[in-house]
Amino acid sequence: MALLSILVYPDEKLKRVSLPVKELSEDINSFIADLEETFRSFPGCVGIAAPQVGRFERIVMVDISHKPKHVNHGFLVLINPEITFCEGSSLGREGCLSVPDYTGKVERAKSITLKALNQMGEKLEFQMSGYEARAVQHEIDHLDGKLFLDRLVSRRNALSKRIETPASP
Repeated sequence: MALLSILVYPDEKLKRVSLPVKELSEDINSFIADLEETFRSFPGCVGIAAPQVGRFERIVMVDISHKPKHVNHGFLVLINPEITFCEGSSLGREGCLSVPDYTGKVERAKSITLKALNQMGEKLEFQMSGYEARAVQHEIDHLDGKLFLDRLVSRRNALSKRIETPASP
């Protein structure tokens, strides 16, 4: 396993749209192990997406279980994730490993239905709400070449200089 380098804004590669994973392979599993090691090397981080480390395949990891106030599904490896339903609207502050110096106010769906594959190729479906839904939407945006900067509710006062180290979307 290896720690992978995080691409940082304004790196143009962060705008690339990722391709679906066609088949699970030893290479994909090895990459997922490296991505997890990288993810876990950032204490407090709640998500990471393959494009953030320069691999443009639809793979994300989300884990908000260390935030006990929030209902969650634990550590998730999501391959080819797809939001099939969303409802409501919620405004919240987000940060990102790829935008380490800033946080911003972003509007997201309050609850979502998510379909994805796990590492064994099994189909998953989740109902998510609140912070976990926000984190998943943030990570899926990376797969579509978007950063939270692209979704700021206001260019004037939605972006803030980060005071602490990067931790979560």
